[in-house]
Amino acid sequence: MGYAKNDILTVKIEDMGNDGEGIGKTDGYTLFVKDAVIGDTVGCRITKAKKNYAYARLERILEPSRVRVEPRCRFHRQCGGCQIQAMDYKAQLAFKQNKVKNNLIRIGGFEADYVEKVMEPMVGMEDCFHYRNKAQFPIGEDKQGNLAAGFYAGRTHDIIANTDCVLGVEENKEILECILNYMKNYHVPAYNEQTGKGLVRHVLIRKGVASGEIMVCLVLNGNGNKKGDFLPEQDRLISGLKKVQGMTSISVSINAERTNVIMGKEVHGIWGKDGITDTIHMVETKNFTRTGQGISYFISPLSFYQVNPVQTEKLYSLVSEYAGLSGRETVWDVYCGIGTISLFLAGAAKQVYGVEAVPQAISDARENAARNGIGNAEFFVGRAEEILPEKYEKEGVYAEVIVVDPPRKGCDAKVIAAMLRMRPERIVYVSCDSATLARDLKMLCDGGYEVSRIRGVDQFCHTVHVETVVLIQRKDT
Repeated sequence: MGYAKNDILTVKIEDMGNDGEGIGKTDGYTLFVKDAVIGDTVGCRITKAKKNYAYARLERILEPSRVRVEPRCRFHRQCGGCQIQAMDYKAQLAFKQNKVKNNLIRIGGFEADYVEKVMEPMVGMEDCFHYRNKAQFPIGEDKQGNLAAGFYAGRTHDIIANTDCVLGVEENKEILECILNYMKNYHVPAYNEQTGKGLVRHVLIRKGVASGEIMVCLVLNGNGNKKGDFLPEQDRLISGLKKVQGMTSISVSINAERTNVIMGKEVHGIWGKDGITDTIHMVETKNFTRTGQGISYFISPLSFYQVNPVQTEKLYSLVSEYAGLSGRETVWDVYCGIGTISLFLAGAAKQVYGVEAVPQAISDARENAARNGIGNAEFFVGRAEEILPEKYEKEGVYAEVIVVDPPRKGCDAKVIAAMLRMRPERIVYVSCDSATLARDLKMLCDGGYEVSRIRGVDQFCHTVHVETVVLIQRKDT
């Protein structure tokens, strides 16, 4: 039986896809239903029909799943940022555990029994709301022409006005309302993507959860004031933002390009410090109890820094546990960013080397090492596939342990080749995408390594994303 767009069907959701969509079948025809939860029986409307499957929109919940819960955010379906907020949190963790496991089996080619043996329980959160220390809010107009800050509706650039995201810090609302009021009072136009006109494009907010320090960076479509300031009546905005408790840094980023990239390359401070600080502590990895003073990091508007500090402490402590350092090892931290993992490991290593292609990140990493009095961490600017062979083959720098924390696309094939030539005893792979992780693990295992431990960390509650830590050991050690 063939189906067409706008057909309404009833289906029982038996599974969930990688993007959080419910999966069910009717008469052998597969339906992918956005916002449906495994166990639901739903009425859905087909939005795109293919020969053997279709995409559909949830119309009615006929019989709710036992794991369905009432979402805390009323915008969760329109926004698309929290794809699985309607699912009980324990069920979310099980979904993510299965996502990692299935990718390892399907893409990595690992045997199911082997994956079950080496996988450890998912690390969840006690409080899975208001955990994000960073948010980027587009500024524009809603469908009624009113000035708005919020998030884009799923798969669109239509702004949903929401200054109080349940995942963000509570100060976001006060900051955004201050900026919107300033823009209304002084007739500062929001950026319009269609025309390329207007001034304020986005607002970046970051909070150091340990320090309490707050950073605000307004992304501007050029310089909006001929007097020399970046904004009309700039002091009025600064005066309002300074009243927010913890406000430490106010800056602007200039981005006049017609692009989806949010931040511009130019950043100018207009009040306070150039950034904020935050601290990541070591925790006991069995019960995740915080210990010690931790490592302090300086974070600029362009710095990469994990968005969930509570889970980051657990994540990095797992990395340390998997690395198994005794104080005698040389460690390479590949894709090191601002040195978060490098400096976290330095106290237990003989020497740590970090490599990152972004010069500003390496500058921050060196500053962070000095800030914490760490003398056994050295950082290099460049591509890892060039730096690793140069240091190993030309200068004889060997590493017992390599840590990799690549972007979503995974490791460059040349980086994997370089690691295989260096042949460290252990590789600790930190991944934000279990599909590219599975692909890379297959190459490493084909090169003489074996996976001995895997554990997911829920860095991104209520979304489909999951961070994974893997210990890979050389077979002949």
